[in-house]
Amino acid sequence: MALTGKGMMIWKIPNCEGGNASAIANAAAAAGFSHVLIKIANDTRPYNVDASGKDLVAPVVDALRAKGMQVWGWHYVYGYDPLGEARIAVSQTKRFALDGYVIDAEVEYKEAGRDAVARSFMTELRKGLPSTPVALSTFRWPTYHRSFPYVAFLEKCDYNMPQVYWMQAHDAAYDLKRSVSEFKAITPYRPIIPTGPAFGQSGWAPTAGEVRTFMDTAKSLGLKGVNFYSWDYSRTKLVEVWNEIAKYNWPPDNTPQPARFDPVTKIFAALNSRQFAPILDIYAKNAVLVTPRQTIQGDENIRAFYEQVMMTELNGGDFRVTSKTSKDNTIHFNWTCKSKTGTVTDGKDTIGIRNDAVIYHYCYYTIS
Repeated sequence: MALTGKGMMIWKIPNCEGGNASAIANAAAAAGFSHVLIKIANDTRPYNVDASGKDLVAPVVDALRAKGMQVWGWHYVYGYDPLGEARIAVSQTKRFALDGYVIDAEVEYKEAGRDAVARSFMTELRKGLPSTPVALSTFRWPTYHRSFPYVAFLEKCDYNMPQVYWMQAHDAAYDLKRSVSEFKAITPYRPIIPTGPAFGQSGWAPTAGEVRTFMDTAKSLGLKGVNFYSWDYSRTKLVEVWNEIAKYNWPPDNTPQPARFDPVTKIFAALNSRQFAPILDIYAKNAVLVTPRQTIQGDENIRAFYEQVMMTELNGGDFRVTSKTSKDNTIHFNWTCKSKTGTVTDGKDTIGIRNDAVIYHYCYYTIS
């Protein structure tokens, strides 16, 4: 799904609605956000993990998804261990089954020799995330930062998210128009979703009017969306700016598109609601389901398999998809489950589709 509409970036989850996932999702929905971008890593380490080691990202991702929003992860990279940074990016993006990943690369990548480092990072990243949308977030004006390896990053990106922060100035339209113009002069050009400022620094802060001008200008330039940084600051310290962003009418692109058959979401919704009928509707009449123990074919046998899983093997389980990739008519996904009768940490399935029905399903898991 293309990225359109208004988005907000989260830096530190505990600083947003007190870290309450439901409150974050409710506030995002009330503000009309189509997407939220959460910091998931810093250099080679996971981010938004509390002092006890508890991950704070997953519940926020789940709550936002339940409200129909896309959830992207962003990651500040330094380039001193590009392979390690790429690996944590892949791991975190897959772990939360994120809709996209954003590279936040800044001053460290202006050092000499960083073109090769950027290419090394991007090659490793794309090995692990071949089909996940990826965006670059960095300086607004390439002519001010000529040593930055824009091309090395953008060659393997899908979007460009320049940080159009009019620091110590007040001409949002000029800054954005110049940014778009300068990036259009770079090959490859990627669709621009600019990030505007929703923070203050050194006595400066944007006004609500400037933020409105920024969004008006983005629309006039034909851009499909905008982001703002950050939720942490604007929600409590720039309330007028937050409110201006929230009330601005920029819904996602609602151009009618053919509904996409998504058997994985339907299967896991049925598993978690303990319903058999929706699952059986997903499979073709003579579908084959293969497990490590048996090969199953036909409605009744497939129903019996799911009944065994739901009611006995993983009774009352919390089933979660941890990663999903699609190519043509094949879907690969990993999953986990915690239940009172057992735990699965290694679920690894492949589904084949024809005419909006599952024709084969290879299902691997072990219960501990």
